[in-house]
Amino acid sequence: MRRRNLGFALITLGLLILAMTHAAPAQTAQKPPLTNQDVIKMVQAGLSESIVVTSIQENPCNYDTSPNGLIALQKAGVTQKEISAMMSRQEGASGSGGATAANDTTSMGAGARWEMPSVSLLQSTGSLQLPLEKTKLAETKEKPRSLASLAGDSAATEGIQSGVNDAAWDAATHTHSGMAGSGMLQAGGIFNSALGRRQPTVTYVWGVPGPASANVLQTSTPKFSVNFAKAPGVNPSEFAPEIVKLTPTQNNCRLIGATQGKEDARSRDAADWEIYSSFVEDRVAVSLQRTAAGLYEISPQSPLLPGQYAVVLRPVSKDEKFSGGDVARAQGPGLMFDVLWSFQVADTAK
Repeated sequence: MRRRNLGFALITLGLLILAMTHAAPAQTAQKPPLTNQDVIKMVQAGLSESIVVTSIQENPCNYDTSPNGLIALQKAGVTQKEISAMMSRQEGASGSGGATAANDTTSMGAGARWEMPSVSLLQSTGSLQLPLEKTKLAETKEKPRSLASLAGDSAATEGIQSGVNDAAWDAATHTHSGMAGSGMLQAGGIFNSALGRRQPTVTYVWGVPGPASANVLQTSTPKFSVNFAKAPGVNPSEFAPEIVKLTPTQNNCRLIGATQGKEDARSRDAADWEIYSSFVEDRVAVSLQRTAAGLYEISPQSPLLPGQYAVVLRPVSKDEKFSGGDVARAQGPGLMFDVLWSFQVADTAK
């Protein structure tokens, strides 16, 4: 009798374990899939990037990875690494990753569809990729009559030198704070000439620290390959590359361009700033060959004089409007005003 009860108990226990084993996958399968909004909530709650990425990788998903969905994610402060993880996870869930995703390795990681813009110098021996540089943005009360006049303005040049430090830049990008631009300026001591008297507009000046580019060219007729076809949150058909001459200052920085805008332009998310309609810069006449949207070859139409230059990205339409918040955080279309590839034509260049 005791043996019969023991056998019955063992059979019951075995059935219970078997039932639990089969129930576990069912419970896992019933977990609701993560959506774009779930990721945004995690980011805005202050969870670290590594935790968010791990959650994305380990949970079922139903992400919106359309262009509008990706732009909304970036504007909500989701980082490029987190978005890349979402896209890889969604591709894996839909079975569309395959060899294409595996072979698409970018600066954002394997499987990412986005790539930061790049510029390469074309030479007879091959191509040399130039390092991407981030511009610094300063404010001054001086009117943007010319870059030469702004080169002597201490508020602008000191602002470029102190600039937006990388920690503040990254923090503003991650938190998507509407006041991030103002906070970064105050930290750099750039407001000392603009806060005395409030004015409806100020002059925004783009520049890059340092007296000269580390990329010294021995040719006065360089040719470049430019690729921004997969720039994050950007419609590549709306932009084209240009070559501009940089204006050195006595404070060891180089000015790129300037324009006027409202005092709070950099803290506004509304796309209402016509940055380029009255933009001041020293453009070089170029020959431009477009092979596809965001893919160009560019070269000066005549030999360049010795000096400081840069390849930049500019809107095709002078009337296009931008979000000052995107410019301050170097994201979406604002990114295109905040990157450059500087070079120096040597005195001995041929």
